[in-house]
Amino acid sequence: MPFALLKDRALISVSGPDAEHFLQNILTTDLDTLGAGEAKPGALLTPQGKILFDFLISRAGENAFRLECRADISEDFIRRLTLYKLRAKVEIAKSEQSLVAVAWGKEPIVSENDSTAFADKRFAGESVTRTYAGIADVGDIAAWQAFRIAHGIAESGADYALGDAFPHDVLLDETGGVGFRKGCYVGQEVVSRMQHRGTARRRVLIVQAGLALPASGTELTVEGRPVGTLGSSVSDIGLAIARIDRVKAALDAGQPILAGDVPVAMAIPNWAKFAFPQENVSAEEA
Repeated sequence: MPFALLKDRALISVSGPDAEHFLQNILTTDLDTLGAGEAKPGALLTPQGKILFDFLISRAGENAFRLECRADISEDFIRRLTLYKLRAKVEIAKSEQSLVAVAWGKEPIVSENDSTAFADKRFAGESVTRTYAGIADVGDIAAWQAFRIAHGIAESGADYALGDAFPHDVLLDETGGVGFRKGCYVGQEVVSRMQHRGTARRRVLIVQAGLALPASGTELTVEGRPVGTLGSSVSDIGLAIARIDRVKAALDAGQPILAGDVPVAMAIPNWAKFAFPQENVSAEEA
């Protein structure tokens, strides 16, 4: 089973009698559906509904949670969580144990009874395990990135800038990262309105080219008009956040889509439930 040690990740502990209530009231993830041995995606949003911090959350014992996030945003994340703490009986701290390993494939490298291993619930129909202790070997980072990209799983930094994307843009609504049946949380009104009105137009798409893709941040264009932005890539496959209405219009019209000057094909991840809009978009609307 292939695996990789992710050195750019950090772990934040949130514990105490009010930990679950505290997190449930500010994060997008519905903790009522978070089972033992699971790591679910989520976000802390701005009041305007944009992603301020993204993470994977798992249970770390009674009244305790583990938030796995990018190492470079961990201190800011802790400060923001502390701002929301007020009088809640919780302790928020960066964990000294920062080893994060990921494994994927049919045969796990850890036993089912290993309390440090958690199923990464972002991957539909795939066995992906996060392990929070005990692995020192680097493994195959490039293979992990290729696997993540091929399955359409976007992450901040590599695929989008924090403060610039809604949860729907990066498919948190489809990977279990947004609880639409839970109560209020920061930014909830905007996210719920997008869900109920079906107004999400920017989505993660898989990009495929006949040669190596250009750098992350390269604009995707159709006849000179922007339709999206390229994120991370490995060789000729990558991710992009794109306007699916504009991509659909280009496909219907047989117009080439370019990443820089590289022609690309774009597709919806095969597990996703959203679809390209059925109506075409006129030049004036685009």
